[in-house]
Amino acid sequence: MSKNIEERGYSNADVLVSTDWVEHHLKDPQVRIAESNEDPLLYSSSHIPGAVEIDWTRDLNDPVRRDYLGRTAFEKLMRRIGASPDTTIVLYGDKNNWWATYAYWILQLFGHTNAKIMDGGRLKWIKENRPVSRDLPHYQASSYHASERDDSRLRAFRDQTLQHLEQKRPMIDVRSPEEFRGERLHMPDYPNEGALRGGHIPGARNIPWGRAVNQEDGTFKDAAELRKIYTEENKLRPEDDVIAYCRIGERSSHTWFVLSYLLGFSKVRNYDGSWTEWGNLVNVPVENPSAEARDEAAA
Repeated sequence: MSKNIEERGYSNADVLVSTDWVEHHLKDPQVRIAESNEDPLLYSSSHIPGAVEIDWTRDLNDPVRRDYLGRTAFEKLMRRIGASPDTTIVLYGDKNNWWATYAYWILQLFGHTNAKIMDGGRLKWIKENRPVSRDLPHYQASSYHASERDDSRLRAFRDQTLQHLEQKRPMIDVRSPEEFRGERLHMPDYPNEGALRGGHIPGARNIPWGRAVNQEDGTFKDAAELRKIYTEENKLRPEDDVIAYCRIGERSSHTWFVLSYLLGFSKVRNYDGSWTEWGNLVNVPVENPSAEARDEAAA
């Protein structure tokens, strides 16, 4: 059984709330609960009573360019869910909060720091037999005003990632070992999302995102366990300038959250272009142990 959140030794324990806390705040007008899933059918099948849906493709991405929504679209989203800058937005979802942390990261790009993750996500809520609903909530539209999106602190682009590589600064590839070794171009049971080459960015350390959670209930491991993974095994330091990546930035946002908030790393950026961009770039360095092993065997 997981310890209480405040007992786990996190640097910023207040970014997490328990399922019990959420159930006690279901009718709190200062709290907006939001579900963000990979599976678009889950929310309509059942959700936490009063929770709104934030769909990662429809609500968080630009419909034309490969980029996130701009300030105007973000304001429309927040107004639609009835949120003000003072509203505490509590995010949860499937896949042990993959997309919840992704949505959390985008909220930070717009400066909405009053946000939290429900520890354990949808899995824990359902396993505890807590109340669910199929009713679609309706909130009075707000007059939310946002600042322009700021990508400078939390987001890395390809040129910055290449510079990071050249300067031999730490990078974390949070994908599966098979993807990291170049044996797969995508996760098991998923379609290929367009990468022409397999492998990883040279020098990146493979720390699969799922190592940060307890598999039985999807909660985050305590700080001592996380430090063992990231600082002891992989020699990362809280003062390091770290870039994390995966395939499109969803799994790496989970690791960004762990390093930034639970372990207190001072500078972590998410390279959301990730492997679907890097695996298609012309003339960038790639390490592919699987292909290298095949070449050696054929020689």
